[in-house]
Amino acid sequence: MSAFTLTAQDGDARAGVVHTAHGDVQTPAFMPVGTKGTVKTVDPDELRALGAQIVLGNSYHLRFRPGDDLIAELGGLHEFMAWDGPILTDSGGFQVFSLRDTLLASDDDGVTFRSVYDGAPARFTPELVAAIQRNLGSDIAMCLDICPPAGVPRHELEEAVRRTTVWAKRQRDLPRAPGQLRFAISQGGLDTELRRRSSGELVPLDFDGYAIGGLSVGEERGPMFDETSHAASFLPVDKPRYFMGIGDPEGVIEVIARGVDMFDCVLPTRTARTGSALTFEGRLNLRNARFARDQAPLDPGCGCPACTRFSRAYIRHLVNQQEILGIRLLSLHNLRFVIDLVREARQAIERGAFESWRDDALSRLTRQPVES
Repeated sequence: MSAFTLTAQDGDARAGVVHTAHGDVQTPAFMPVGTKGTVKTVDPDELRALGAQIVLGNSYHLRFRPGDDLIAELGGLHEFMAWDGPILTDSGGFQVFSLRDTLLASDDDGVTFRSVYDGAPARFTPELVAAIQRNLGSDIAMCLDICPPAGVPRHELEEAVRRTTVWAKRQRDLPRAPGQLRFAISQGGLDTELRRRSSGELVPLDFDGYAIGGLSVGEERGPMFDETSHAASFLPVDKPRYFMGIGDPEGVIEVIARGVDMFDCVLPTRTARTGSALTFEGRLNLRNARFARDQAPLDPGCGCPACTRFSRAYIRHLVNQQEILGIRLLSLHNLRFVIDLVREARQAIERGAFESWRDDALSRLTRQPVES
């Protein structure tokens, strides 16, 4: 059976199903990030109750702590983190961007990092990354790639495209965990010609799905969305499309409109740790004194545990007293807000009303200024 079934389309926006060894994922789908085997402050049962279908783990971090061999010995990542749904694991390719200050070497064989844990050199190759993800037993394994930052010279983008293809060819047929899908990652930054070249090299390799990498790495939003449209159009209609690293409500809506099926970001939980809530009134900074006597929920239309039980005044108190419950409640709310938004987008696509829904949702999201 194919890894993906397209069930509805409205303009470029798509609804579908990704079929994995641990269950189906209805798309569009937002994937909460559990870098080190946990979505920060949220347990697996709570994730399910929020509507999460699939979570992320990171091969780079899990390789170092606690070690992929140990996770395999203990039954794999699903058993280890007590999550029985689908898991996608990143390859370490994003760390080529995010931890570039620790990058010691990069060549056609692989990359060498200085470990963020003990400073020791650590070599990552396509073969090692595939073996790590096989040990973890994830449902979707991402290929190792080169993710350059925004604004690099064109020759660096060209080299990232070339090397990403070289590595993808080596990973294509490496051993996998039972039922594991493998996704390749297109590169090219904002250069449409290079993006077309990258996809043209990767698509004939017939991976189970394809990601759009090398965007949301510091470029301006307008050009990023324009290039997302191009990048998505170069990918197969019958394979899932994954935009790596976007999770703000407006951004999620815009990439769905351009034909993206899956996306992830730490933004909902990271925003919670700053004491802020995502709402249709804008982003609320709960540290603000104006919430000290506010008995309203964070968002009157939300059914999360924070909104159904607690007031803004109480959550502000927790945040200002640095109580862990405040971070937990904001994390639960922010995740639920994005997951509900994506669910509404899917429903709008299915009834052929995505454009009107999109206009209404963006209008509600931008009617109030974002608080700092």
